[in-house]
Amino acid sequence: MLGSQLKNISIEKLFNKTIDLVFAVILLFITLTMIIGVIRLFYRLGSLVQEGGITGSYLYIFSDVLTLFILIELSRSLFEYFTTKKLPLTPIIDAGIVFVLRHIMIDLFNHKLDTDNIYALSALLLTLGAIRVSTTFTAQRETTQIPLASPEESISSKKLT
Repeated sequence: MLGSQLKNISIEKLFNKTIDLVFAVILLFITLTMIIGVIRLFYRLGSLVQEGGITGSYLYIFSDVLTLFILIELSRSLFEYFTTKKLPLTPIIDAGIVFVLRHIMIDLFNHKLDTDNIYALSALLLTLGAIRVSTTFTAQRETTQIPLASPEESISSKKLT
């Protein structure tokens, strides 16, 4: 009986169910992390009001907000997977761009970024931006692609005009 049930389950279905389960668990953990992050953000705002200077707390709040943006972009890509069964590249690249920008802003604020790192991170941002733009153009081209007409159709359309 077990052997006949295993024959009915294809490897592809098993793989797809496993991927769906893994992505669902990851999405659940990202959602819980975002909820905890928002609660911590409000807690930090309360401590910001109580403290005299805002410089130190401001850095933590800024870092938390940018981290939440990264988690939102990653959860968007996972959520889109469940609707299209494709893992979109654009939100993942957006999360990478926000992550690099977060790193640059925090290190610049702390005066810990030297010239070589600025050049390297700038090149990384340029590369991620170029990939982002190219994926956008590719997606637009795929959605607005017009089927080519046969030679007979193009000749008959020229005669009509």
